[in-house]
Amino acid sequence: MSETSPRRIVIGDVHGHYEGLMTLLEAIAPTSDDQIYFLGDLIDRGPHSSQVVNFVKRHNYPCLLGNHEQMLLNILTNERTSSPTMQAWLYSGGQATVASYHEASIPDDHLDWFKSLPTYLDLGDIWLTHAGVDPSKLVTEQTADQLCWIREEFHSIEKPYFPDKLIIIGHTITFTLPGVSPGKLAQGQGWLDIDTGAYHPRSGWLTGLDVTNNLVYQVNIFKNYLRTLPLEEAVITVNPAKIKVDRRNKN
Repeated sequence: MSETSPRRIVIGDVHGHYEGLMTLLEAIAPTSDDQIYFLGDLIDRGPHSSQVVNFVKRHNYPCLLGNHEQMLLNILTNERTSSPTMQAWLYSGGQATVASYHEASIPDDHLDWFKSLPTYLDLGDIWLTHAGVDPSKLVTEQTADQLCWIREEFHSIEKPYFPDKLIIIGHTITFTLPGVSPGKLAQGQGWLDIDTGAYHPRSGWLTGLDVTNNLVYQVNIFKNYLRTLPLEEAVITVNPAKIKVDRRNKN
Protein backbone atom coordinates (compact mmCIF):
# COMPACT_ATOMS: atom_id res chain seq x y z
CA MET A 1 0.00 0.00 0.00
CA SER A 2 1.67 3.22 -1.17
CA GLU A 3 1.36 6.34 0.96
CA THR A 4 1.82 10.04 0.32
CA SER A 5 3.83 12.10 2.81
CA PRO A 6 3.73 14.42 4.69
CA ARG A 7 0.48 13.30 6.26
CA ARG A 8 -2.36 14.99 8.13
CA ILE A 9 -3.51 12.71 10.95
CA VAL A 10 -6.56 13.30 13.15
CA ILE A 11 -6.94 11.49 16.49
CA GLY A 12 -10.36 10.85 18.02
CA ASP A 13 -11.42 11.14 21.67
CA VAL A 14 -8.65 9.63 23.84
CA HIS A 15 -10.43 9.94 27.22
CA GLY A 16 -7.40 9.34 29.40
CA HIS A 17 -6.14 6.19 27.67
CA TYR A 18 -2.47 7.09 27.46
CA GLU A 19 -1.11 3.61 26.80
CA GLY A 20 -3.60 3.08 23.98
CA LEU A 21 -2.60 6.41 22.48
CA MET A 22 1.07 5.44 22.59
CA THR A 23 0.29 2.13 20.87
CA LEU A 24 -1.73 3.92 18.22
CA LEU A 25 0.99 6.46 17.51
CA GLU A 26 3.60 3.72 17.34
CA ALA A 27 1.54 2.10 14.57
CA ILE A 28 1.06 5.42 12.77
CA ALA A 29 4.80 6.18 13.14
CA PRO A 30 4.52 9.92 12.46
CA THR A 31 7.56 11.74 11.10
CA SER A 32 8.57 15.31 11.90
CA ASP A 33 6.88 16.39 8.66
CA ASP A 34 3.49 14.91 9.57
CA GLN A 35 0.80 17.03 11.21
CA ILE A 36 -1.17 15.48 14.07
CA TYR A 37 -4.44 16.95 15.34
CA PHE A 38 -6.55 15.99 18.36
CA LEU A 39 -10.33 16.49 18.41
CA GLY A 40 -10.60 17.11 22.16
CA ASP A 41 -11.81 15.01 25.09
CA LEU A 42 -8.28 14.06 26.03
CA ILE A 43 -9.47 13.68 29.60
CA ASP A 44 -12.01 11.87 31.82
CA ARG A 45 -13.11 8.23 32.04
CA GLY A 46 -9.70 6.59 31.40
CA PRO A 47 -6.96 6.28 34.06
CA HIS A 48 -4.21 8.55 32.68
CA SER A 49 -5.69 11.89 31.69
CA SER A 50 -2.77 13.91 33.09
CA GLN A 51 -0.29 11.87 31.03
CA VAL A 52 -2.32 12.36 27.86
CA VAL A 53 -2.47 16.12 28.44
CA ASN A 54 1.24 16.29 29.24
CA PHE A 55 2.07 14.42 26.05
CA VAL A 56 -0.09 16.50 23.71
CA LYS A 57 0.93 19.77 25.39
CA ARG A 58 4.65 18.90 25.38
CA HIS A 59 4.63 18.06 21.67
CA ASN A 60 2.63 21.18 20.87
CA TYR A 61 0.10 19.16 18.87
CA PRO A 62 -2.94 21.20 17.81
CA CYS A 63 -5.90 20.14 19.95
CA LEU A 64 -9.51 21.24 20.09
CA LEU A 65 -11.63 22.02 23.12
CA GLY A 66 -13.88 19.07 23.87
CA ASN A 67 -16.97 19.06 26.05
CA HIS A 68 -15.05 17.30 28.81
CA GLU A 69 -12.35 19.98 28.88
CA GLN A 70 -15.11 22.57 28.83
CA MET A 71 -16.85 20.90 31.79
CA LEU A 72 -13.59 20.85 33.74
CA LEU A 73 -12.98 24.55 33.09
CA ASN A 74 -16.54 25.54 33.94
CA ILE A 75 -16.31 23.76 37.26
CA LEU A 76 -12.76 24.52 38.38
CA THR A 77 -12.72 28.18 37.34
CA ASN A 78 -16.21 29.05 38.61
CA GLU A 79 -16.45 29.82 42.30
CA ARG A 80 -20.23 29.40 42.20
CA THR A 81 -20.23 25.84 40.86
CA SER A 82 -23.07 23.92 42.45
CA SER A 83 -22.63 20.53 44.08
CA PRO A 84 -24.92 18.77 41.52
CA THR A 85 -22.84 20.23 38.65
CA MET A 86 -19.63 19.02 40.26
CA GLN A 87 -21.12 15.59 40.88
CA ALA A 88 -22.29 15.35 37.27
CA TRP A 89 -18.75 15.99 36.02
CA LEU A 90 -17.22 13.51 38.46
CA TYR A 91 -19.79 10.92 37.38
CA SER A 92 -18.94 11.61 33.71
CA GLY A 93 -15.31 10.65 34.26
CA GLY A 94 -13.95 13.65 36.12
CA GLN A 95 -13.08 11.58 39.17
CA ALA A 96 -10.58 9.58 37.10
CA THR A 97 -9.05 12.82 35.83
CA VAL A 98 -8.59 14.23 39.32
CA ALA A 99 -7.04 10.95 40.49
CA SER A 100 -4.61 10.91 37.57
CA TYR A 101 -2.88 14.09 38.75
CA HIS A 102 -1.90 12.69 42.17
CA GLU A 103 -1.98 16.26 43.49
CA ALA A 104 -4.23 18.49 45.52
CA SER A 105 -5.36 20.25 42.37
CA ILE A 106 -4.89 20.30 38.60
CA PRO A 107 -1.84 22.50 37.88
CA ASP A 108 -2.35 26.02 36.57
CA ASP A 109 -0.32 25.40 33.41
CA HIS A 110 -2.76 22.66 32.40
CA LEU A 111 -5.77 24.84 33.19
CA ASP A 112 -4.25 27.67 31.16
CA TRP A 113 -3.62 25.27 28.29
CA PHE A 114 -7.23 24.06 28.38
CA LYS A 115 -8.37 27.71 28.24
CA SER A 116 -6.23 28.28 25.14
CA LEU A 117 -7.76 25.43 23.11
CA PRO A 118 -9.68 26.51 19.99
CA THR A 119 -13.19 25.29 19.26
CA TYR A 120 -12.41 24.59 15.58
CA LEU A 121 -9.57 24.44 13.08
CA ASP A 122 -9.98 25.28 9.40
CA LEU A 123 -7.43 23.33 7.36
CA GLY A 124 -8.78 24.31 3.97
CA ASP A 125 -10.41 21.17 2.62
CA ILE A 126 -11.16 19.80 6.10
CA TRP A 127 -12.67 21.54 9.11
CA LEU A 128 -12.12 20.10 12.57
CA THR A 129 -14.38 20.59 15.56
CA HIS A 130 -15.27 18.43 18.53
CA ALA A 131 -19.01 17.84 18.12
CA GLY A 132 -20.30 19.55 14.98
CA VAL A 133 -22.03 22.81 14.09
CA ASP A 134 -25.48 24.28 14.40
CA PRO A 135 -26.62 23.98 10.76
CA SER A 136 -28.88 27.02 11.10
CA LYS A 137 -26.03 29.40 11.96
CA LEU A 138 -22.97 30.84 10.25
CA VAL A 139 -19.51 29.85 11.47
CA THR A 140 -19.13 33.25 13.13
CA GLU A 141 -22.36 32.66 15.07
CA GLN A 142 -21.42 29.27 16.52
CA THR A 143 -20.94 29.15 20.29
CA ALA A 144 -18.46 27.02 22.21
CA ASP A 145 -21.38 25.05 23.66
CA GLN A 146 -22.67 24.18 20.18
CA LEU A 147 -19.24 23.22 18.83
CA CYS A 148 -18.51 21.08 21.90
CA TRP A 149 -21.92 19.49 22.54
CA ILE A 150 -24.23 19.38 19.52
CA ARG A 151 -25.43 16.00 18.27
CA GLU A 152 -28.65 15.17 16.39
CA GLU A 153 -29.27 18.62 14.88
CA PHE A 154 -25.91 18.33 13.14
CA HIS A 155 -25.90 14.61 12.34
CA SER A 156 -29.29 14.83 10.65
CA ILE A 157 -28.40 17.59 8.15
CA GLU A 158 -29.51 16.70 4.64
CA LYS A 159 -26.87 18.70 2.76
CA PRO A 160 -23.26 19.55 3.65
CA TYR A 161 -22.72 22.59 5.85
CA PHE A 162 -19.69 23.52 3.75
CA PRO A 163 -19.73 23.03 -0.03
CA ASP A 164 -15.97 22.49 -0.16
CA LYS A 165 -14.89 21.17 3.25
CA LEU A 166 -15.31 17.89 5.11
CA ILE A 167 -16.15 18.37 8.80
CA ILE A 168 -14.33 15.82 10.97
CA ILE A 169 -15.70 15.35 14.48
CA GLY A 170 -15.53 13.24 17.61
CA HIS A 171 -17.84 13.53 20.65
CA THR A 172 -20.59 11.10 19.60
CA ILE A 173 -19.56 7.44 19.75
CA THR A 174 -20.19 6.11 16.29
CA PHE A 175 -22.05 2.94 17.29
CA THR A 176 -24.75 5.11 18.88
CA LEU A 177 -25.72 6.27 15.39
CA PRO A 178 -28.23 4.21 13.34
CA GLY A 179 -26.71 1.23 11.53
CA VAL A 180 -23.14 1.70 12.77
CA SER A 181 -21.37 -1.16 14.55
CA PRO A 182 -18.64 -0.75 17.19
CA GLY A 183 -15.29 0.27 15.72
CA LYS A 184 -16.73 1.65 12.49
CA LEU A 185 -16.51 5.31 11.53
CA ALA A 186 -19.71 7.14 10.62
CA GLN A 187 -20.29 9.59 7.81
CA GLY A 188 -23.19 11.82 6.86
CA GLN A 189 -23.75 14.77 4.59
CA GLY A 190 -20.41 16.57 4.64
CA TRP A 191 -19.22 15.12 7.95
CA LEU A 192 -17.17 12.23 9.30
CA ASP A 193 -17.26 11.03 12.93
CA ILE A 194 -14.15 9.21 14.22
CA ASP A 195 -15.02 8.82 17.92
CA THR A 196 -15.21 5.02 18.09
CA GLY A 197 -15.58 4.86 21.89
CA ALA A 198 -12.14 4.06 23.30
CA TYR A 199 -13.44 3.92 26.86
CA HIS A 200 -16.72 2.13 26.18
CA PRO A 201 -16.97 -1.60 27.01
CA ARG A 202 -18.97 -2.21 23.82
CA SER A 203 -16.10 -0.91 21.71
CA GLY A 204 -12.66 -0.06 23.10
CA TRP A 205 -11.49 1.28 19.73
CA LEU A 206 -9.32 4.40 19.59
CA THR A 207 -9.04 5.79 16.07
CA GLY A 208 -6.49 7.81 14.14
CA LEU A 209 -7.37 8.94 10.62
CA ASP A 210 -4.68 9.57 8.03
CA VAL A 211 -6.59 12.10 5.94
CA THR A 212 -3.85 12.35 3.33
CA ASN A 213 -3.94 8.66 2.44
CA ASN A 214 -7.51 7.77 3.52
CA LEU A 215 -6.21 5.23 6.02
CA VAL A 216 -7.72 4.37 9.40
CA TYR A 217 -5.47 3.25 12.27
CA GLN A 218 -7.14 1.68 15.30
CA VAL A 219 -6.11 0.14 18.59
CA ASN A 220 -8.48 -1.72 20.87
CA ILE A 221 -7.85 -0.53 24.42
CA PHE A 222 -9.16 -3.71 26.04
CA LYS A 223 -7.70 -6.32 23.68
CA ASN A 224 -4.45 -4.52 22.78
CA TYR A 225 -5.21 -5.28 19.15
CA LEU A 226 -4.12 -3.08 16.22
CA ARG A 227 -5.55 -2.81 12.74
CA THR A 228 -5.15 -0.55 9.70
CA LEU A 229 -7.96 -0.23 7.17
CA PRO A 230 -8.66 1.79 4.04
CA LEU A 231 -11.20 4.44 4.92
CA GLU A 232 -13.82 3.00 2.59
CA GLU A 233 -13.73 -0.29 4.52
CA ALA A 234 -13.99 1.38 7.92
CA VAL A 235 -16.84 3.84 7.38
CA ILE A 236 -20.64 3.48 7.40
CA THR A 237 -22.93 6.07 5.82
CA VAL A 238 -25.68 7.21 8.17
CA ASN A 239 -29.17 8.00 6.88
CA PRO A 240 -30.14 11.46 8.24
CA ALA A 241 -33.82 10.50 8.13
CA LYS A 242 -33.17 7.70 10.63
CA ILE A 243 -31.43 10.12 12.98
CA LYS A 244 -34.48 12.38 12.87
CA VAL A 245 -36.68 9.39 13.73
CA ASP A 246 -34.39 8.51 16.64
CA ARG A 247 -34.56 12.09 17.89
CA ARG A 248 -38.36 12.13 17.79
CA ASN A 249 -38.48 8.85 19.71
CA LYS A 250 -36.24 10.29 22.45
CA ASN A 251 -38.37 13.40 22.99
